[in-house]
Amino acid sequence: MDTTALDEVDCVAHGGTTDPHVVDFSANTNPRSPPGVAGVYESALAAARRYPCDGYTDFRTAAAEYVGCDPKAVIPTAGATAGMRLLFSILVGSGDSVAVPVPSFGEYEREVRLQGGTPVRVAHDAILEVDPTDHAAVVVCTPNNPTGELPPRRGLERLAERCRDADTTLLVDEAFLDYTPQASLAGEPGVVVARSLTKVFGLPGIRAGFLVATGRLRDRLDTARISWGLSTVATEVSTHCLERTAFVERTRERVATERERIRERLETRWEVYPSRAPFLLVDAGEEDVDEILSTARERGVALRDARTFPGLDDHLRTAVRGPGDNDVLLEALGV
Repeated sequence: MDTTALDEVDCVAHGGTTDPHVVDFSANTNPRSPPGVAGVYESALAAARRYPCDGYTDFRTAAAEYVGCDPKAVIPTAGATAGMRLLFSILVGSGDSVAVPVPSFGEYEREVRLQGGTPVRVAHDAILEVDPTDHAAVVVCTPNNPTGELPPRRGLERLAERCRDADTTLLVDEAFLDYTPQASLAGEPGVVVARSLTKVFGLPGIRAGFLVATGRLRDRLDTARISWGLSTVATEVSTHCLERTAFVERTRERVATERERIRERLETRWEVYPSRAPFLLVDAGEEDVDEILSTARERGVALRDARTFPGLDDHLRTAVRGPGDNDVLLEALGV
């Protein structure tokens, strides 16, 4: 880490609220979790008097089956962001540049800057066409947060080919890919996939995720990762969740149905971006975003102020939750 950057880099704004009096549409996490999680958690808590097994064999196996790769390619991390910190720590140094999409997840830029690197902003809908030459890495978010578009698989593959030719690492953030039927890029040479296990399984406080990498980069990541970096509780709960593929399918179907219902209603008042993710980005146009956010909160709904994303001046973002909560959202917004 570049210690001089610590005085220059700020924290990134995120959604999420602890206010028990509102329904939280500001964070994009599933309001439901797979059955059996509580029992697994309790059993794991009893085993937490011992250090976790640092090999993480069961977790790696479950993660590999989930995304379709070799278990040895899986690098356990305490969430996708921790995985990105690990990756950039061995890829990026002073003077290195990383191509990042905008608007997108703000932690990409922050993590690059903390390593002394320079994030080079590329429009989110042009990132697949970026020239990877002279970049240490290129980052793609799929589906992109906060816009929700899903980059086509073939476009990602072509970018991966160009990155290999340029000896540039391609980081693909698949935090929300579970909400689509598109296959992961896990196991592709020269590609590092970052996965969060807390979005689709509704357990952001567990802090669990993993990277997938191959070859020498995989070996370097496994050497550099923190020993016992994934807790016993997070390991056991995540392994259980990764095996609940039917739950993921049901979640995907519910979100697709509810997302379309919400989009149709919101479009009677605002412009809404097409989305394949569990959220919708809204352009409020001439309306006052502060007033929309304040009125919604007074009516029991917390929305995400999307103006914290670069280039979004009149936008807000809403998650897609269960049908009952979504009814509350639509009533609060008067659509």
